Amino acid sequence: MQPRERKLWGWGLASYEVPAPLLELARAFLSARLGRQLPEPRQAPTLDSIHMPEPARPMPPPLRDFATTERCDRAVHTYGKAFRDVVRALDGDFSPAPDFVAYPRDEADIQTVLRLAESERLAVIPFGGGSSVVGGIEPESASRARYSAVLSLDLRRLDRVLEVDRASRCARVQAGVYGPALESQLRPHGYTLRHFPQSFEFSTLGGWIATRAGGHFATLYTHIDDLCESLRMLSPRGSVETRRLPGNGAGPEQNRLLLGSEGAFGVITEAWLRLQDLPRFRASCTVRFASFESGAAACQALSQSGLFPANARLIERDEALFMGAGDGEHHILVLGFESAQFPQDDKLRAAISLCEATGGKPGRVSLRTTEHGSSDDAAEQWKQSFVRAPYLRDELVRSGLLCETFETCTTWANFPALDAAVRTAAQQVLASECGGGLLTCRFTHLYPDGPAPYYTVIAPSEFGKQVAQWDAVKDAVSDALIASGATITHHHAVGKDHRRHYLRQGDELAIAMLQAAKSAVDPAGIMNPGTLLPLRT
Repeated sequence: MQPRERKLWGWGLASYEVPAPLLELARAFLSARLGRQLPEPRQAPTLDSIHMPEPARPMPPPLRDFATTERCDRAVHTYGKAFRDVVRALDGDFSPAPDFVAYPRDEADIQTVLRLAESERLAVIPFGGGSSVVGGIEPESASRARYSAVLSLDLRRLDRVLEVDRASRCARVQAGVYGPALESQLRPHGYTLRHFPQSFEFSTLGGWIATRAGGHFATLYTHIDDLCESLRMLSPRGSVETRRLPGNGAGPEQNRLLLGSEGAFGVITEAWLRLQDLPRFRASCTVRFASFESGAAACQALSQSGLFPANARLIERDEALFMGAGDGEHHILVLGFESAQFPQDDKLRAAISLCEATGGKPGRVSLRTTEHGSSDDAAEQWKQSFVRAPYLRDELVRSGLLCETFETCTTWANFPALDAAVRTAAQQVLASECGGGLLTCRFTHLYPDGPAPYYTVIAPSEFGKQVAQWDAVKDAVSDALIASGATITHHHAVGKDHRRHYLRQGDELAIAMLQAAKSAVDPAGIMNPGTLLPLRT
C-alpha cells in the first residue's frame, strides 16, 4: 500500500466507497433513532485543499536515500484513525504533519535515523499502519519547540518472515509486516498467527506489539503478548533483544517492558512469534438473551468454565440491530470454537448449555470442517464481518454525527456498578453537549475474573464543534472509568489521548520506574515524545 492508495482523511483505501444503499439505510436508521434529519455529508478534502506547513528544516543529507518530504507522504502520516483525527482531517487541518517521512530498508537505516535524531534534536515517531485511535502517531504540539523537526519512521519495508522453527512452531518476523502479508507468508508452512484485530488489514506486527493489541480470541490468547516469544528493539542507546524461551523465571519479564512501550523506548524491529496450526474444525452458534444482564451471566460462566471459546462476543440489542445481526429486541452472544485437530461439537454443546442456564435461546448451530488450503479461514471471516465498519463510521462523521468508541476492563463483581456509572456519565454529557445520543455496549474479550466492555457512542454533533463535543464526552466517561476502578484502556493503548488518565490509574512509583527505563534507552527524549509518558520538564 503506497501513500497515494491510502485515504487522506480517514480509514483505509481511497478507492473504497461505502455502498450507497448501505449508507442510506444507516442514515435513515440513525435519523429515526436520534429524532432528527442528518445534514448532507460535508466535502472530503483533497491533497491540494489541505493546510500543511512546509517542513521545519531541510532534509538532513544522511536521510535522503530513504526519506521524503512529499506532501502526500506527510499527510498520510499525520493522524491516526480516531474520531477527532477524522474531524480535523475533514477540516483540512494537517498542521501537525511530520516534517519528514523515512522508510528504512533495514536496521542500519534505523540506526542512522536514531544517531542523527540525537545529534540534531529530531523527534522520532515509529509508524506501523497508522491505525492508532489514541494519538499515538501524532506529534504533541508542545514538543514542536523542543525539536528541530519531527520524523515519522515507517517500517513497511521490513515486512518478511525471516525464519521458521518448525520444531518449536515459532517464526522470526520483521515488525513492518502488515496482517494480510504475514498470514500469506505463514500459510505455505501450514501455520497462522491467529491474531486478527479489527485493524488487521491496515496494521503491522510492530504496531500490535508496541500497543499490546487485542486480537481474534475472546478468551485465552486475547492479546499479542500471549503470542510473543522474544523481541528485538533498537533504541538511541543500542539494541535490546530478549531471549527465546517458553518461560523464564530470571527476574522481571523483559518482554513485558517492551510490549506496550508505544515507541517511547525505541523501535521494535523483529519478534519471534508463537504460531498455531491452521484451524480445520469450527463450531458456532448465535444465542439470544432477553436482557444484557443474563447475557453477561452467561459470559461469566463461559469464562470460568475452561472451555475457552475462540469467539464469545456479547452485543447489546441496539448495536446488533444496526449491524444487521439482530432483531432489535434481543441481545446476542456470537459464540464460536475452532481447532486444528479436533471437532468442536461437544465444546459448543457444553457452552450452549451454560447459556441456556441463564436464559439464553440458541439459534442454528453451524459445524464446519475445512482443508488447510481452503479460503474459509478466520481472516476471510473477519474481513466479511468487520472491514466495512470503519469506512461506514467515517461516512457518518461526514454526515454530522459524533461516532466513536471507548473500551475498558473490570472484574465481574465490579461490572454492574461500572456499567451504571459509565452510562450515567455518558448520557448526562451527551444531553448537555449534543442534545442526547445513543450508547451501546458489547463484550470483546472475556477473562475468568472479568469482561472487557466496549462502548459505542453515536450522537448529533455540530460542524466546527465536533472535536470539543467529543472531548467533553471522553473526559466524562474517562473520569467515570477511573473513579470506578476500571482501566482507561484494555487494548487501544495509551498514546497521548489517554495519558492523563493513565497516569491517574497508575502507581506513582511504578510510573517513575517507567520514566527511568526511558531515560536508560532514550536519554535525549527523542522517541515519540509525549506518548505514554509526559514530556520532560
